[in-house]
Amino acid sequence: MNELGRLEDLPAEYLQALKEQNLVPLWPSLRAVLPPGKPRPNTRPTHWSYQALRPLLLQAGELTPIEKAERRVLVLANPGHGLEKMQASAAMYLGMQLLLPGEWAPSHRHTPNAVRMVVEGKGAWTTVDGEKCVMSRGDLILTPTGLWHEHGHDGNEPVVWLDVLDLPLVYYMEASYHIDGARQSVKQGNGERAWTRSGVVPMPVFERSGKAYPMLRYPWTETRAALQALAADQPELEAVQVGYVNPETGAPAENILGFYALMLRPGQTLRLAVRSPACVFHLIEGAAQARIEGESFTLAEADTCCAPGYSEVSLVNGSASEPAFLFIADETPLHQKLGVFENRG
Repeated sequence: MNELGRLEDLPAEYLQALKEQNLVPLWPSLRAVLPPGKPRPNTRPTHWSYQALRPLLLQAGELTPIEKAERRVLVLANPGHGLEKMQASAAMYLGMQLLLPGEWAPSHRHTPNAVRMVVEGKGAWTTVDGEKCVMSRGDLILTPTGLWHEHGHDGNEPVVWLDVLDLPLVYYMEASYHIDGARQSVKQGNGERAWTRSGVVPMPVFERSGKAYPMLRYPWTETRAALQALAADQPELEAVQVGYVNPETGAPAENILGFYALMLRPGQTLRLAVRSPACVFHLIEGAAQARIEGESFTLAEADTCCAPGYSEVSLVNGSASEPAFLFIADETPLHQKLGVFENRG
Protein backbone atom coordinates (compact mmCIF):
# COMPACT_ATOMS: atom_id res chain seq x y z
CA MET A 1 0.00 0.00 0.00
CA ASN A 2 1.40 3.37 -1.03
CA GLU A 3 2.38 5.82 1.69
CA LEU A 4 0.26 8.92 1.34
CA GLY A 5 1.42 12.51 1.58
CA ARG A 6 1.48 14.12 5.02
CA LEU A 7 0.13 17.44 6.16
CA GLU A 8 3.62 18.65 7.05
CA ASP A 9 4.72 17.99 3.45
CA LEU A 10 2.55 20.90 2.27
CA PRO A 11 3.79 24.51 2.32
CA ALA A 12 2.54 26.63 5.23
CA GLU A 13 1.17 29.32 2.89
CA TYR A 14 -0.83 26.66 1.03
CA LEU A 15 -2.31 25.29 4.26
CA GLN A 16 -3.20 28.83 5.34
CA ALA A 17 -4.94 29.47 2.02
CA LEU A 18 -6.96 26.28 2.47
CA LYS A 19 -7.89 27.28 6.03
CA GLU A 20 -9.14 30.67 4.91
CA GLN A 21 -11.56 28.95 2.52
CA ASN A 22 -12.62 26.28 5.11
CA LEU A 23 -10.93 23.55 3.09
CA VAL A 24 -9.02 20.46 4.30
CA PRO A 25 -6.86 18.09 2.22
CA LEU A 26 -8.17 14.53 2.44
CA TRP A 27 -5.09 12.46 1.63
CA PRO A 28 -3.18 13.01 4.91
CA SER A 29 -6.21 11.66 6.82
CA LEU A 30 -7.53 9.10 4.33
CA ARG A 31 -6.13 6.05 6.13
CA ALA A 32 -7.58 7.29 9.44
CA VAL A 33 -11.14 7.61 8.14
CA LEU A 34 -10.93 4.56 5.82
CA PRO A 35 -8.52 2.13 7.52
CA PRO A 36 -7.72 -1.16 5.77
CA GLY A 37 -9.67 -4.31 6.64
CA LYS A 38 -11.74 -3.17 9.58
CA PRO A 39 -12.48 -0.03 11.62
CA ARG A 40 -10.24 1.33 14.38
CA PRO A 41 -12.83 1.96 17.09
CA ASN A 42 -12.42 4.44 19.90
CA THR A 43 -14.60 2.15 22.04
CA ARG A 44 -12.42 0.16 24.43
CA PRO A 45 -13.25 -3.02 26.33
CA THR A 46 -14.40 -1.54 29.66
CA HIS A 47 -15.82 -2.93 32.90
CA TRP A 48 -17.94 -1.11 35.48
CA SER A 49 -18.21 -2.78 38.89
CA TYR A 50 -21.59 -2.27 40.54
CA GLN A 51 -20.08 -2.93 43.98
CA ALA A 52 -17.65 -0.05 43.38
CA LEU A 53 -20.11 2.44 41.88
CA ARG A 54 -23.10 1.74 44.17
CA PRO A 55 -21.73 3.66 47.21
CA LEU A 56 -20.98 6.63 44.95
CA LEU A 57 -24.51 6.50 43.53
CA LEU A 58 -26.04 6.41 47.02
CA GLN A 59 -23.77 9.30 48.03
CA ALA A 60 -25.14 11.23 45.05
CA GLY A 61 -28.56 10.76 46.65
CA GLU A 62 -27.27 12.47 49.80
CA LEU A 63 -25.45 15.25 47.97
CA THR A 64 -28.04 16.17 45.33
CA PRO A 65 -31.81 16.20 45.90
CA ILE A 66 -33.94 15.05 42.98
CA GLU A 67 -35.16 18.63 42.45
CA LYS A 68 -31.58 19.65 41.66
CA ALA A 69 -30.87 16.62 39.47
CA GLU A 70 -34.13 15.84 37.66
CA ARG A 71 -32.50 12.52 36.75
CA ARG A 72 -29.88 11.39 39.31
CA VAL A 73 -27.48 9.40 37.17
CA LEU A 74 -23.85 8.33 37.14
CA VAL A 75 -22.78 7.87 33.52
CA LEU A 76 -20.82 4.76 32.60
CA ALA A 77 -18.34 6.46 30.26
CA ASN A 78 -15.89 4.68 28.01
CA PRO A 79 -12.38 6.13 28.37
CA GLY A 80 -11.69 5.50 24.69
CA HIS A 81 -14.17 8.21 23.78
CA GLY A 82 -13.11 10.56 26.59
CA LEU A 83 -15.12 10.68 29.81
CA GLU A 84 -16.52 14.12 28.96
CA LYS A 85 -18.39 12.65 25.97
CA MET A 86 -20.42 10.40 28.27
CA GLN A 87 -20.77 7.50 25.87
CA ALA A 88 -20.15 3.77 26.19
CA SER A 89 -19.78 3.24 22.44
CA ALA A 90 -20.29 5.20 19.24
CA ALA A 91 -24.09 4.96 19.54
CA MET A 92 -24.77 3.84 23.14
CA TYR A 93 -25.02 5.81 26.38
CA LEU A 94 -25.17 3.99 29.73
CA GLY A 95 -26.12 5.42 33.10
CA MET A 96 -26.95 4.08 36.56
CA GLN A 97 -29.96 5.98 37.86
CA LEU A 98 -31.03 6.23 41.51
CA LEU A 99 -34.52 6.96 42.81
CA LEU A 100 -35.08 7.21 46.57
CA PRO A 101 -38.31 6.53 48.48
CA GLY A 102 -40.90 9.26 47.98
CA GLU A 103 -39.12 10.86 45.03
CA TRP A 104 -40.65 11.75 41.67
CA ALA A 105 -38.59 12.37 38.55
CA PRO A 106 -40.81 14.73 36.54
CA SER A 107 -42.43 13.96 33.23
CA HIS A 108 -40.59 14.76 30.04
CA ARG A 109 -40.04 13.41 26.54
CA HIS A 110 -37.02 13.51 24.30
CA THR A 111 -35.73 12.49 20.91
CA PRO A 112 -33.26 9.76 22.00
CA ASN A 113 -34.72 6.30 22.61
CA ALA A 114 -34.18 4.87 26.09
CA VAL A 115 -34.67 1.63 27.97
CA ARG A 116 -34.40 0.88 31.69
CA MET A 117 -32.99 -2.40 33.01
CA VAL A 118 -33.93 -2.61 36.70
CA VAL A 119 -30.92 -3.47 38.88
CA GLU A 120 -32.19 -3.47 42.48
CA GLY A 121 -35.00 -2.40 44.80
CA LYS A 122 -38.80 -2.45 44.88
CA GLY A 123 -41.60 0.08 44.96
CA ALA A 124 -40.66 2.26 42.00
CA TRP A 125 -42.55 2.69 38.74
CA THR A 126 -42.22 4.38 35.39
CA THR A 127 -45.24 5.83 33.64
CA VAL A 128 -44.80 5.81 29.86
CA ASP A 129 -47.44 7.39 27.63
CA GLY A 130 -49.96 6.96 30.45
CA GLU A 131 -49.09 3.31 31.14
CA LYS A 132 -47.78 2.62 34.63
CA CYS A 133 -44.91 0.12 34.56
CA VAL A 134 -43.92 -1.42 37.89
CA MET A 135 -40.15 -1.75 38.20
CA SER A 136 -38.83 -5.10 39.43
CA ARG A 137 -35.31 -6.48 39.21
CA GLY A 138 -34.44 -7.63 35.72
CA ASP A 139 -37.42 -5.94 34.05
CA LEU A 140 -36.84 -4.10 30.78
CA ILE A 141 -38.93 -0.94 30.36
CA LEU A 142 -39.02 1.06 27.13
CA THR A 143 -39.24 4.84 26.90
CA PRO A 144 -39.10 5.28 23.12
CA THR A 145 -38.45 8.49 21.27
CA GLY A 146 -41.11 11.14 21.76
CA LEU A 147 -43.12 9.35 24.49
CA TRP A 148 -43.83 11.09 27.81
CA HIS A 149 -42.30 9.30 30.78
CA GLU A 150 -41.76 9.93 34.49
CA HIS A 151 -40.45 7.91 37.45
CA GLY A 152 -41.90 7.63 40.95
CA HIS A 153 -41.18 5.67 44.10
CA ASP A 154 -43.76 4.47 46.64
CA GLY A 155 -41.47 1.97 48.40
CA ASN A 156 -39.00 2.21 51.26
CA GLU A 157 -35.63 1.27 49.77
CA PRO A 158 -33.42 2.74 47.03
CA VAL A 159 -34.21 1.65 43.48
CA VAL A 160 -31.50 1.59 40.83
CA TRP A 161 -31.73 0.89 37.13
CA LEU A 162 -29.41 0.89 34.13
CA ASP A 163 -30.32 3.40 31.41
CA VAL A 164 -29.40 2.54 27.81
CA LEU A 165 -29.94 5.31 25.25
CA ASP A 166 -28.96 6.01 21.66
CA LEU A 167 -28.07 9.53 22.84
CA PRO A 168 -24.56 9.68 21.27
CA LEU A 169 -25.99 9.08 17.82
CA VAL A 170 -28.90 11.50 18.20
CA TYR A 171 -26.59 14.14 19.68
CA TYR A 172 -24.10 13.67 16.84
CA MET A 173 -26.96 14.21 14.38
CA GLU A 174 -27.78 17.50 16.17
CA ALA A 175 -31.27 16.15 16.81
CA SER A 176 -31.19 15.79 20.61
CA TYR A 177 -33.63 17.78 22.78
CA HIS A 178 -36.26 17.30 25.50
CA ILE A 179 -39.59 18.88 26.47
CA ASP A 180 -40.90 19.08 30.04
CA GLY A 181 -44.48 18.06 30.74
CA ALA A 182 -47.16 17.81 33.40
CA ARG A 183 -47.68 14.77 35.58
CA GLN A 184 -49.36 12.04 33.57
CA SER A 185 -52.78 10.52 34.12
CA VAL A 186 -52.52 6.75 34.34
CA LYS A 187 -54.58 4.76 31.83
CA GLN A 188 -56.10 1.37 32.48
CA GLY A 189 -54.45 -1.68 30.97
CA ASN A 190 -50.90 -2.93 30.53
CA GLY A 191 -49.35 -4.16 27.31
CA GLU A 192 -47.38 -6.78 29.20
CA ARG A 193 -50.64 -8.57 30.06
CA ALA A 194 -52.11 -8.52 26.57
CA TRP A 195 -48.96 -9.30 24.57
CA THR A 196 -47.07 -11.90 26.64
CA ARG A 197 -48.52 -15.08 25.15
CA SER A 198 -46.37 -16.34 22.31
CA GLY A 199 -48.11 -16.57 18.96
CA VAL A 200 -51.24 -14.63 19.89
CA VAL A 201 -51.91 -10.88 19.80
CA PRO A 202 -54.98 -8.82 20.65
CA MET A 203 -57.24 -8.53 17.60
CA PRO A 204 -60.60 -7.02 18.62
CA VAL A 205 -63.10 -7.01 15.71
CA PHE A 206 -60.35 -8.53 13.53
CA GLU A 207 -58.18 -5.40 13.83
CA ARG A 208 -54.51 -5.35 14.84
CA SER A 209 -53.07 -2.70 17.14
CA GLY A 210 -51.78 0.46 15.52
CA LYS A 211 -49.47 1.30 18.44
CA ALA A 212 -45.84 1.80 17.47
CA TYR A 213 -44.79 0.35 20.85
CA PRO A 214 -47.60 -1.92 22.10
CA MET A 215 -45.50 -3.46 24.89
CA LEU A 216 -43.53 -1.15 27.17
CA ARG A 217 -42.58 -3.46 30.07
CA TYR A 218 -40.92 -6.83 29.54
CA PRO A 219 -41.08 -8.62 32.94
CA TRP A 220 -37.96 -10.52 33.92
CA THR A 221 -40.04 -13.39 35.29
CA GLU A 222 -41.40 -14.02 31.77
CA THR A 223 -38.03 -13.59 30.06
CA ARG A 224 -36.23 -15.84 32.52
CA ALA A 225 -38.90 -18.51 32.10
CA ALA A 226 -38.57 -18.27 28.31
CA LEU A 227 -34.80 -18.83 28.53
CA GLN A 228 -35.20 -21.83 30.83
CA ALA A 229 -37.88 -23.33 28.58
CA LEU A 230 -35.66 -22.84 25.52
CA ALA A 231 -32.72 -24.51 27.27
CA ALA A 232 -34.86 -27.48 28.32
CA ASP A 233 -36.53 -27.82 24.92
CA GLN A 234 -33.31 -27.63 22.89
CA PRO A 235 -30.46 -29.00 25.03
CA GLU A 236 -28.16 -29.07 21.99
CA LEU A 237 -28.55 -25.30 21.47
CA GLU A 238 -25.21 -23.52 21.77
CA ALA A 239 -26.57 -20.05 22.65
CA VAL A 240 -29.68 -19.91 24.84
CA GLN A 241 -30.71 -16.40 23.83
CA VAL A 242 -33.92 -14.46 23.28
CA GLY A 243 -34.51 -11.03 21.79
CA TYR A 244 -36.79 -8.26 23.00
CA VAL A 245 -39.08 -7.53 20.06
CA ASN A 246 -42.22 -5.64 19.17
CA PRO A 247 -44.91 -8.34 19.68
CA GLU A 248 -46.99 -7.03 16.77
CA THR A 249 -44.28 -6.82 14.13
CA GLY A 250 -41.43 -9.05 15.32
CA ALA A 251 -39.06 -6.14 14.72
CA PRO A 252 -36.58 -5.05 17.43
CA ALA A 253 -38.30 -3.52 20.46
CA GLU A 254 -36.83 -0.11 19.51
CA ASN A 255 -35.56 1.13 16.18
CA ILE A 256 -31.87 1.95 16.79
CA LEU A 257 -30.52 -0.40 19.46
CA GLY A 258 -31.11 -4.12 19.95
CA PHE A 259 -31.82 -5.80 23.30
CA TYR A 260 -31.44 -9.45 24.25
CA ALA A 261 -31.27 -11.83 27.21
CA LEU A 262 -28.80 -14.71 27.37
CA MET A 263 -28.52 -17.73 29.64
CA LEU A 264 -25.17 -19.42 30.14
CA ARG A 265 -25.56 -23.01 31.28
CA PRO A 266 -23.47 -24.13 34.28
CA GLY A 267 -19.84 -24.38 33.23
CA GLN A 268 -20.52 -23.10 29.70
CA THR A 269 -18.08 -21.12 27.58
CA LEU A 270 -19.78 -19.32 24.70
CA ARG A 271 -17.74 -17.75 21.92
CA LEU A 272 -19.72 -15.07 20.14
CA ALA A 273 -19.51 -14.32 16.44
CA VAL A 274 -17.28 -11.41 15.44
CA ARG A 275 -19.82 -8.77 14.38
CA SER A 276 -19.69 -5.12 13.43
CA PRO A 277 -21.85 -3.61 16.24
CA ALA A 278 -20.52 -2.75 19.69
CA CYS A 279 -22.12 -4.71 22.56
CA VAL A 280 -22.93 -4.07 26.21
CA PHE A 281 -23.22 -6.97 28.69
CA HIS A 282 -25.00 -6.57 32.05
CA LEU A 283 -25.13 -9.49 34.47
CA ILE A 284 -28.59 -9.97 35.97
CA GLU A 285 -28.00 -13.22 37.89
CA GLY A 286 -25.10 -15.52 38.66
CA ALA A 287 -21.44 -14.97 37.92
CA ALA A 288 -19.60 -14.81 34.62
CA GLN A 289 -16.40 -13.83 32.93
CA ALA A 290 -16.19 -11.78 29.75
CA ARG A 291 -13.10 -12.12 27.56
CA ILE A 292 -12.90 -9.28 25.05
CA GLU A 293 -9.99 -8.87 22.64
CA GLY A 294 -7.54 -10.47 25.05
CA GLU A 295 -8.83 -8.64 28.13
CA SER A 296 -10.73 -10.51 30.83
CA PHE A 297 -13.39 -9.10 33.17
CA THR A 298 -14.96 -10.96 36.08
CA LEU A 299 -18.62 -9.99 36.30
CA ALA A 300 -20.52 -10.06 39.59
CA GLU A 301 -24.27 -9.44 39.69
CA ALA A 302 -25.21 -5.99 38.31
CA ASP A 303 -21.78 -5.48 36.73
CA THR A 304 -21.63 -4.08 33.22
CA CYS A 305 -19.00 -4.24 30.48
CA CYS A 306 -18.78 -3.30 26.83
CA ALA A 307 -17.03 -4.62 23.74
CA PRO A 308 -16.18 -2.67 20.60
CA GLY A 309 -17.46 -3.82 17.24
CA TYR A 310 -15.46 -6.46 15.32
CA SER A 311 -14.25 -7.89 18.65
CA GLU A 312 -13.62 -11.47 19.64
CA VAL A 313 -15.81 -12.06 22.70
CA SER A 314 -16.19 -15.14 24.89
CA LEU A 315 -18.54 -15.44 27.87
CA VAL A 316 -17.80 -17.99 30.58
CA ASN A 317 -19.98 -19.27 33.40
CA GLY A 318 -17.55 -20.56 36.01
CA SER A 319 -20.23 -22.14 38.18
CA ALA A 320 -20.66 -25.87 37.80
CA SER A 321 -24.17 -25.83 39.24
CA GLU A 322 -25.92 -22.51 38.54
CA PRO A 323 -26.81 -20.74 35.28
CA ALA A 324 -25.85 -17.13 34.61
CA PHE A 325 -28.24 -14.63 33.01
CA LEU A 326 -27.11 -11.57 31.06
CA PHE A 327 -28.85 -8.61 29.46
CA ILE A 328 -27.25 -7.49 26.20
CA ALA A 329 -27.64 -4.25 24.27
CA ASP A 330 -26.05 -3.64 20.89
CA GLU A 331 -26.11 -1.47 17.76
CA THR A 332 -27.38 -4.16 15.35
CA PRO A 333 -30.61 -2.41 14.18
CA LEU A 334 -28.64 0.76 13.43
CA HIS A 335 -25.97 -1.12 11.47
CA GLN A 336 -28.63 -3.00 9.52
CA LYS A 337 -30.47 0.19 8.62
CA LEU A 338 -27.22 1.79 7.46
CA GLY A 339 -26.23 -1.29 5.46
CA VAL A 340 -22.93 -1.72 7.32
CA PHE A 341 -23.84 -4.76 9.44
CA GLU A 342 -21.30 -7.59 9.23
CA ASN A 343 -21.05 -11.01 10.81
CA ARG A 344 -17.56 -12.42 10.26
CA GLY A 345 -18.30 -15.62 12.12
